[in-house]
Amino acid sequence: MYRIENTSEVTVEIVPYNEIVSELDEQWSFVQNKNNKRWLWLAIHHDTRAVLAYTFGRRTDNVFRKLYNLLSPFGITKFCTDNWGAYSRNLPLQNHLIGKDNTQRIERKNLTLRTRIKRLARKTICFSKSEIMHDIVVGLVINFIEFSYFHILVEKLF
Repeated sequence: MYRIENTSEVTVEIVPYNEIVSELDEQWSFVQNKNNKRWLWLAIHHDTRAVLAYTFGRRTDNVFRKLYNLLSPFGITKFCTDNWGAYSRNLPLQNHLIGKDNTQRIERKNLTLRTRIKRLARKTICFSKSEIMHDIVVGLVINFIEFSYFHILVEKLF
């Protein structure tokens, strides 16, 4: 721990971001059987790896536009994605970076979520019987992992 004796000598420089970069990806799970796929669309901040927004649905342009609208308050200037067609059809070309080089963090986040949430695992006996319960359970776990500081307290105690 650092101790500052004279606080009048401390200077703080605030540097604004000129560019806010987000990584976008989707991963599938299923409800009742593997023919009924349910897609989790996820957006994270490229530098901090924090989840910015997520949504559920099919793998269609309409669901992607729903995620894109959730991201509009953040003022994102660049989007890093894989080569899925919904991204190229709906993102401005000058703001879109395609390639695996820029999506490594979100792919890691997808693996972490798939490990922690068994309903996202591809081979599992844990699955949802309804789409609404699937979305609620997965959404609650993402909210707890990403937006709650309670788990940090629990980790420090044990």
